[in-house]
This record gives sequence, structure tokens and C-alpha cells, in this order.
Amino acid sequence: MSDFLWQAFVTLLVIIDPFMIVPVFISLTRNDSSKLREKTAKKSCIIAAVLLVFFGLAGDKLLDVMGISEPAFRIAGGFLLLLAGIEMVMAKSTGSRTPTNDEEKEAIDSEDISVFPLAIPLIAGPGAMTSIVVLMREAESIHFTAEVSVILIAIFVLALTYIAMRLGEKLMKILGVTGMNVLTRVFGVIVAALATQHIVHGVTAVVKGMR
Repeated sequence: MSDFLWQAFVTLLVIIDPFMIVPVFISLTRNDSSKLREKTAKKSCIIAAVLLVFFGLAGDKLLDVMGISEPAFRIAGGFLLLLAGIEMVMAKSTGSRTPTNDEEKEAIDSEDISVFPLAIPLIAGPGAMTSIVVLMREAESIHFTAEVSVILIAIFVLALTYIAMRLGEKLMKILGVTGMNVLTRVFGVIVAALATQHIVHGVTAVVKGMR
């Protein structure tokens, strides 16, 4: 089970990517006080945690109600993750993680950015939601403790995200924009590989079901 838990941690870490969120957080809160920044970071991570826990616990049941099979969800989720990976590597928006121009303007004018764009789609985006549902389905076939562990891992990654946002200016001074971009691109390659694996598993399961 340790291999699965390590896989779950790496998956959620690279798809949420706390380092990618830091520059956006600093940019959107540059005129805010330290206390307001802390409040915004905490609120966005709490909202993201609620969303991911909800999808982790209820996502499987929702798929069953809608009649969506695991292979179909794996393939669809794989393509979503692949888009996120391409966006991270190429630094070009595919719409999977970054807001549109109109949404960016709305975020700048908004007094509260904790829900949008921080919690959604930057932290708990489609890729993160898809990943936790897939991980929970895998954990269900292992043991109940594996399911609990996935939820705890998600919360731990969000805690790291909160810490990254709080230490954002220090991280930017240490790593710089180039360093942040390098980390994001490395994570993007891993996300693309995970996405491909999901698609392969989904297609394989469909082929086996047809025999």
C-alpha cells in the first residue's frame, strides 16, 4: 500500500503545484496587508479542501448514478490531466487551469479572490478533482485505510500550498521567476505522464471488457 500512497502524494502534489500558485497569489494580493494575505490564503485552501474531500467521498457515487464506468472516467480524466500538463510545460493556456482574460479582469476587480481564481481553478481545478476521484476508486479496491489516507494526503498537499503562499515572497526571492517556471515545467511533464497512464489503463480496461 505504501507504493500507492506515494503515488497518490506525487499525483496530487504535481497537479495542484503549490509553486505555480505562488506568483499568481503575490500578483493578486500585492496591495493587501499581511493579515489579509494570510486570510485569503487560508480561506482559499479551506474551500479547495472542502471541494476535494467532497469529490473524493461522493465522486464515485455520482459516477455510478450517472452510469459512467471507471474506464470511461479514466480516459476522460486522462485527457483533462494531459491538457493541464501541456499548459504547465508550454506555459500556454488551455483553459484547464488558468482563467480566461475576462475571468482575470473579474478576479482583479473582485474584493475576494479566495474562491475565484485561487480555490477554483488554480488549487482545486478539474485535474485535481479528477485525480482524487480516480485515486479514491483505486484506494477502494485496496483497503478502507487507503481511502482515508488519500483524503489526508490531499489535505497535507493543501497545507503545503498554504505554506507556499504565506512564504511566497521569500520563495520568489530564492527561486525567482525562472526557478518557479522550471519547477512548474518539471511537474507538467510528470502530470502528462500520469495522464497518459490513465488513458492507457482506461483503454486497456475497455478492450478487456469487449472480449
